[in-house]
Amino acid sequence: MAEHDSNVGGSAVESTPAEEESQVVSPWEVSAKAGGKIDYDKLIEKFGCQRLDQSLINRVERLTSSPAHVFLRRGVFFAHRDLNEILDVYERGEKFYLYTGRGPSSEALHLGHLVPFMFTKYLQDAFKVPLVIQLTDDEKCMWKNLSVEESRRLARENAKDIIACGFDITRTFIFSDFDYVGGAFYQNMVRVAKCVTFNKVVGIFGFTPEDHIGKISFPPVQAVPSFPSSFPHLFAGNDNLRCLIPCAIDQDPYFRMTRDVAPRIGYQKPALIESSFFPALQGETGKMSASDPNSAIYVTDTPKDIKNKVNRHAFSGGQDSIENHRKYGANLEVDIPVKYLSFFLEDDDELEHIKKEYGAGRLLTGEVKKLLIEVLSKLVERHQKARASVTDGMVDAFMSVRPLPHMFS
Repeated sequence: MAEHDSNVGGSAVESTPAEEESQVVSPWEVSAKAGGKIDYDKLIEKFGCQRLDQSLINRVERLTSSPAHVFLRRGVFFAHRDLNEILDVYERGEKFYLYTGRGPSSEALHLGHLVPFMFTKYLQDAFKVPLVIQLTDDEKCMWKNLSVEESRRLARENAKDIIACGFDITRTFIFSDFDYVGGAFYQNMVRVAKCVTFNKVVGIFGFTPEDHIGKISFPPVQAVPSFPSSFPHLFAGNDNLRCLIPCAIDQDPYFRMTRDVAPRIGYQKPALIESSFFPALQGETGKMSASDPNSAIYVTDTPKDIKNKVNRHAFSGGQDSIENHRKYGANLEVDIPVKYLSFFLEDDDELEHIKKEYGAGRLLTGEVKKLLIEVLSKLVERHQKARASVTDGMVDAFMSVRPLPHMFS
């Protein structure tokens, strides 16, 4: 799956000149223009998905008998397609499966990459359902000009970070496209490809005559993990099993195409639950970028790295002097330390207290950054310890083509 993680509606990249001036959201680029922020309401309207409301969150809590994940409670995952139908299926005592992915273009993940995997683990644990994780090493080979060998190596390295998130090996299958594509999976790719014209793929993804044909042929590869028949070793005889895809909203174009095609080839449409973007340290004009190490906190960063990055680069909504800050308070709408705490500080009451005190000027920017450094350092340290225990043998086990013994138990 592409690096930022999904949905179905009109063209993904067609936009008016005014829209182009304000923001660009595609599987390969996310940016707000003129120093603005991503307008998620506009994205929902443009992509044709639905906002995830409190009634759905309450229903998830009731059906799982567990509190909603912090990413649900605080609106990090904010949009969906057919989540209500997935919950209907589950309430009837039937099952579904999860599908998410990662485009392995860098040695290590940053915190923005972790968000969909942290949430997917919660969904797997709460609903006790199987999960397939696609490593699109083929995609990154084509888009990032990496060699096949390097793309495959990065896929295995990224798999170790994904496994470190704590997925249940008895319910999880991780696969790389270079290793797995073929057989029933490839048959479904061809079925999808025959339904999508060149004009349509250009309209959805914005390909140009200068793009090589590998890019144009890739979308079916990301589409078909949505169909259970692509995994006969897991779901044989369950071709109507529904699929739920947790991902970031920039992956929406792939799955709008998929949902359009699915009924035409006899398959169920995948459902989606979509997140906003984890912002760069410098502000909310886009998201973290692997090409700018100072825009991101990486899972390989030391406590000193984290402290330096937060103190030097995290955009503050505080005032330009202590006197003015005490008088006017912080602008929480633009403050990155508060945004990051909203993702990773578990305690709702503590977060509200920080926002109230900081917004009133009683907490200073340095104090809030200190709190954030503590939270991020603990998170990264936990991940590094888990990552260190992931062996090559564990990667082989997760990626082996085998039945999952506790798939729905």
